[in-house]
This record gives sequence, structure tokens and C-alpha cells, in this order.
Amino acid sequence: MNILAAVMQLLVAVAFVSIPVVRHRYGPAAKAAAEAELRRQNVRPQVLEENKLRFDAGGHETAAPAAVAAIMTATAALNIGGADLAQLMTWIFSSLVLVMNAGIVYSNLTAVKSVQAAFRRKGDPELARVEVAPFLKAAGDAFPHWVRLQTYLRNTTVFVGSTIALLAVTLTGN
Repeated sequence: MNILAAVMQLLVAVAFVSIPVVRHRYGPAAKAAAEAELRRQNVRPQVLEENKLRFDAGGHETAAPAAVAAIMTATAALNIGGADLAQLMTWIFSSLVLVMNAGIVYSNLTAVKSVQAAFRRKGDPELARVEVAPFLKAAGDAFPHWVRLQTYLRNTTVFVGSTIALLAVTLTGN
């Protein structure tokens, strides 16, 4: 069962790595589309950079998923090796991944409202004028259509894979 947990953890790691890969490849197009939408709204596109808003895989958009992937890979290695810490680490990290992914899904579902609030908090009057729904739609439409399916598959992999890993180490009783 530890091997099953490890396989699930490796799948979760790959799912998280897919986030910056897609953003790296298609982020520049999303940025260009978002800037075009800002121009349509008579908002200077430079307001994005002035407020450190980006669509690529820079900063935490790479660091966070890469860290999760590394931790899940290390935990999988513990499970493969049958280490005494494998069950504890699986319980800690697979549980955290489940909670984090639930937060990611919630954030995606409430993106318009949360971006509006974030723009207001920035205190930039120009940014506060942005019509967020069309702005986000323009950026989202710049990604290929298959990215939506990839997002569903990624979330399913994370939720199911983490749950199976937790069950597997629990049933083995390490």
C-alpha cells in the first residue's frame, strides 16, 4: 500500500508542476490579452506592472507549485523506502495539499470578486476602475481551450490522489 501512496503522491507532484508549465507557455498571451482589454476600458496597461500583477510563471506562481511537487516527491520516496516517517509525512502533507487545493478551487470560483477586492486594496484609483470580469475573461480566453480540461484533471488528480494516499498509508498502519 505504501507504493500506491507513493504513486498517488507522484501524480499529485506532476499535477502541481503543470501549473507553472502552462503559465510559462501561455502567460505572455494572457498578459497581452489583458492589456488589450485594459486599453478597451481606457485604463493604461502599465498599471499591471506598476502593481506587480502578472500572468506568467514568475514568483510564487512557480515557487509554490514547485515546493508542493518537491515535498510530495520526497514523501513518495519515504513511502517507497518504507521509512518510519512515511505515514506521518503523508498525513501531514497530503492533508495540507487537500486543503490548499480546496483553497485554489475556491479562489478560481470567486476570482472576479476576489480580484475586485484586491484591486481596491492596492489603493490605485486607476486599477480600481478596471471592469474585472471582462479583464479576467480576456486573459483566460488567451489560454488554449484544453487548459480548462487540464485544470479539471489536475484538481481531480490532487483530490483523489491525496485521498487515496491517505487511505493507503492508514490501511498499512505504518
